[in-house]
Amino acid sequence: MTAASNGGAPEPPAVSRLELPPLAAYVHIPWCVRKCPYCDFNSHAAGASLPEDAYVQALLADLDADREQIQSRRLTSIFFGGGTPSLFSASALERILEGMRQRVGFADDIEITLEANPGTFEQAKFRDYRSLGINRLSIGVQSFQPAKLKALGRIHDGDEAIRAADMARAAGFDNFNLDLMHGLPEQSLEDALSDLRIAIDQQPTHLSWYQLTVEPNTEFWSKPPQLPEDETLWDIQEAGQALLAAHGYGQYETSAYAQPGRQARHNLNYWTFGDFLGLGAGAHGKWTAPNGQIRRHWKTRLPKDYLDPAKRFRAGNKQLARDELPFEFLMNVLRLTDGVPSLLFTQRTGLSLDLLAEGRRDAEARGLLEPDPQRLVATPKGQLFLNDLLQLFLP
Repeated sequence: MTAASNGGAPEPPAVSRLELPPLAAYVHIPWCVRKCPYCDFNSHAAGASLPEDAYVQALLADLDADREQIQSRRLTSIFFGGGTPSLFSASALERILEGMRQRVGFADDIEITLEANPGTFEQAKFRDYRSLGINRLSIGVQSFQPAKLKALGRIHDGDEAIRAADMARAAGFDNFNLDLMHGLPEQSLEDALSDLRIAIDQQPTHLSWYQLTVEPNTEFWSKPPQLPEDETLWDIQEAGQALLAAHGYGQYETSAYAQPGRQARHNLNYWTFGDFLGLGAGAHGKWTAPNGQIRRHWKTRLPKDYLDPAKRFRAGNKQLARDELPFEFLMNVLRLTDGVPSLLFTQRTGLSLDLLAEGRRDAEARGLLEPDPQRLVATPKGQLFLNDLLQLFLP
């Protein structure tokens, strides 16, 4: 039956071999000390006080509304993102985690990550976070150089960023990520490599190293800074990747590098088309139903609306049609440098690999996809021209 003969509804995918994927949770805390000029995330400058209690209650009510999507699965990872989640007290995070544990349950080896900025670091506070079971930090450094930090609107300095890494270890975190940008305003190759060397010296287990892009609805969009030329950006990328590899940081995703065995499990679940609950103002999620339907959902964006019981929670949701699934799946998994086993396509979508055959042949002929029937993995050229590769699988 076609979509047209079915009253316009999308044809459901075949589900004979579909398996419910692992389940993670993303929890969005939308407040930060100050909005950065490059940031297009749903973040809002905090006032004199944060509505912690009201927001915790709203998050747990949000989770209650989504409980039917859990399907007896336990959470394999939780990621507190923002904004700046470390603005919340340990007691507020404890109530969130305990509520999630009671309602869903945690895998024995669950990974729980908290985003933090150096300017919000307090060692006693972070010891409390660690005692709650939060076992991974992601520290938003972006740069160690005063001029670059000023251009980015950051509220910390380079010394604070270094102290933050020291305090993370002192608080008991043996697994932490540093977020670092390159391609910053008027940045030279040596500037970028200097930042990267300082970051490596802090011995993080994971580095997110990504190029600054100017996004709509940001201050940088309306007042663009002077960014490096393309040739400089290419030199930074090549030299930086070589430096990271020389220090044992393997690239496993477009902008993610990790020591052996320290890849972010939350990220891997996302990029392998796993399911995740999206909790909090503006949060997005994805879930798979036992009948094979796959949906994306998103919550109301403004914190004041999210806190209003009459306006929360689900701003929208969309069922992915059968012909959209190949593109949606590949848009995620092809960001991974090693790709995924080909059979994961059927396990995650319930669809036959035959649906990818025509696009695969074209992609392999263009040198964008490796000619390995057992894996779906982009070639180095395909990684560089990922958008061109994905276009071959559009419905």
